Amino acid sequence: MTLGLTGCSKGSSSGDSGDSKTIRFVAAIYDDKTKSLWDSLIKTFEAQNKGYKVNLEMVDWTQMDAKVKTYVQTKQTPDILNYNAFADFARDGLLFPTSDVLSPQVSSDILPSFVEGDKYKGTQYGMPLLSSVRLFFYNKDVFKKAGISAPPKTWDEVKTDAQKIKDKGGKGVFPLGLPLGAEESQAEFFMWAMNNGGGYVDQSGNWTIDSQANVDTLNYLKDLSKSGLTQPNPETTDRKDVFNEFAQGKIGMLNGAVFMPAGFINKVNAKLPYAVAPLPTKAGGTPSTLGVQDFLVAFKNGGGKKKDAVSKFLNFFYQTNNVANFQKEEGFLPVTKSAGDVISSAVPYDKPFIDALPNAKFYPTGNAAWGPLANTVKEKLGTAITGDPKSVLSELQQTAQKNG
Repeated sequence: MTLGLTGCSKGSSSGDSGDSKTIRFVAAIYDDKTKSLWDSLIKTFEAQNKGYKVNLEMVDWTQMDAKVKTYVQTKQTPDILNYNAFADFARDGLLFPTSDVLSPQVSSDILPSFVEGDKYKGTQYGMPLLSSVRLFFYNKDVFKKAGISAPPKTWDEVKTDAQKIKDKGGKGVFPLGLPLGAEESQAEFFMWAMNNGGGYVDQSGNWTIDSQANVDTLNYLKDLSKSGLTQPNPETTDRKDVFNEFAQGKIGMLNGAVFMPAGFINKVNAKLPYAVAPLPTKAGGTPSTLGVQDFLVAFKNGGGKKKDAVSKFLNFFYQTNNVANFQKEEGFLPVTKSAGDVISSAVPYDKPFIDALPNAKFYPTGNAAWGPLANTVKEKLGTAITGDPKSVLSELQQTAQKNG
């Protein structure tokens, strides 16, 4: 979630501050609780580890890509970074392997479903911070008013139900939330494409961005928009905008995330009559879902002299209660077995999302080209809604192949 840039940078702006016990940590803002959660953890860490210090810098997700690019280009990388990609850093030899900074006990606690996505060429460099899978959210009152008895399972049903909501769902209610703006269009597209047999790569890891399944997917979404079955201008609408409108009862259905109640719905209307269902598929087959994990990575700044301090802080964070409380408060799914045991008993709402994990598909984060490509996808994919989907996807395919 992105709620605006609020920097809190203390000490040196360089990862190499000259003090081997002082580290710089750049963390992403997920909501208005994120900074206070990190502040509390850092305060406890520093109290328990005399002489060690963590300088925290918070960055909004809408600014993060540009910030990270600048950090790398100017050799001002933080010692620890919270980000959604890592393989290009690993390729360039900038990161510590996970085995250098995490204890064997912590490493073995990370859920196996995430580990493969944390590797570059067989070596783990990424450490999962937060995880999420997506399901289909719908407003039960809007559905009832429109005469819809069950959530749609196929794309034809999505379109039919969207038309019913447009006709009878209530004044000021948009049938389908479709965020294809620059915040997270790569995710929205992937959720629809994977349920039409499409996606970014095939099973061998070859780029398939311009596949016919992906072209058909965008043509379907373009038709929904042109038919007035989405919110206006989906090509420039960010995820946070439709999530907020759903929370306000202004959207009938959308692809939503596990953190929607904590991050959006409960802040507006804790009694919103919503439910969740699997993502609709083109022909009604077994639905897939998008699995997302954001990472912590450790940069080898100053010849690696910060490794001890980095390792101490990371192993502190991944203690069961620390990581479980952070993930529970942020409304995300657990990334470690021990945190999962704590959260599953405390948060029954998570069960359908956890149940969806076996059918989750992930971004090709182990490909070093993915990080830069994802940024390009965010910027350009939405233009397919007002332009030619095939041309947009062909351009993205060429970009992917050129970069690896």
